[in-house]
Amino acid sequence: MSETSGQRSLGSRLYTGETSLPIVAHARWWYTASAVLLVVAIGALVFRGLHLGIEFTGGAELTARIEQTTDSMVADVREAVIATGIDDAAEPRVVVANDESVRVQTGSLTAEETTTIRDAVAAELGLPSEEITAQVIGPSWGAQITRQALIGLSFFILAVGIFLVLIYEWKMAAAALVALVHDIVATIGIYALIGFDVTPATVIGFLTILGYSLYDTVVIFDKVRENTKGITAQNQYTYAEAANLGLNQTLMRSINTVIIALLPIGSILFVGAGLLGAGTLKDLSLALFVGVAIGTYSSIFIATPLLVDLKNREPTVAALARRVEARRAAKVPRGDGTDDDVPTATVAASTRSAQVTESGERRQPQRQTRSQRRGGNARPPR
Repeated sequence: MSETSGQRSLGSRLYTGETSLPIVAHARWWYTASAVLLVVAIGALVFRGLHLGIEFTGGAELTARIEQTTDSMVADVREAVIATGIDDAAEPRVVVANDESVRVQTGSLTAEETTTIRDAVAAELGLPSEEITAQVIGPSWGAQITRQALIGLSFFILAVGIFLVLIYEWKMAAAALVALVHDIVATIGIYALIGFDVTPATVIGFLTILGYSLYDTVVIFDKVRENTKGITAQNQYTYAEAANLGLNQTLMRSINTVIIALLPIGSILFVGAGLLGAGTLKDLSLALFVGVAIGTYSSIFIATPLLVDLKNREPTVAALARRVEARRAAKVPRGDGTDDDVPTATVAASTRSAQVTESGERRQPQRQTRSQRRGGNARPPR
């Protein structure tokens, strides 16, 4: 037995056009929300800045394994490091990782200065100096990592732009790249606002989320292109309505995909960082979690509405919108006793050649016999 319209899933109703969410029609709402997000992100970058890890800035990191932590331990260790009188250690960063280790990060240190600070930390924690590990990273290596990250990001954006222009068109490429820049700025701004460390693992996470965001955008654009192929040859629905239908048809797929993606990322973040105390996993999973969520938002609420705005500037698309509006206002009879008034929610019906009834049979128009058309001796209905 076939499902009735009320029993169908939301995804099925969105795909067939029975239910339509006016995402494109409310583009200004999404633009405003993104503008607020970007203002906050840029403000955080300007006034707070990014907390770059020692891999980028260079410096020393000392790690001490402990059995039990106290509330005053961080402040006590910081005071002990400052008391050494080493200028580069004037603003040390001390954190407790998973209640099992204390990490001290300072600026660039010489071998003698590293030994001095290690002895001070060991004395404060009551540990032998040999149990405190020290890692020194030069600033030149950090600068090289930064330069390579920027080069990789630039080549990635350039390659993506060329690919989208060749496969689709420049308007789709422009909309996708704007959504991509939106994701980069918003994610980095959230890192600056909350104070997450930016490490090489974070950069890898950024590149990964950019690929995910583009994947989701391309899936939506592919459906939009399918729905709008040869659209100017008819006058029943506009480009915006067909694009909104394509967005609705892929909406549940995008939502399901992001949920499935965020579940394992959240597990990595909780298990890897929270339980195991793996710093690299934390940096990677944080970037992935924040970026995937923002990338899904931009694919749905920024890329497609922006594409529609760009396409509406084309003379043929603008003329189509005027024809559709005029035809609906006049409600021109189609010759079958109905008015030619096609709402947005029924665009899907206009793009299919036939409708399928609940029993699976196609609805075909009733054809008259030759004698009925001529007004001849037609057999009357029983």
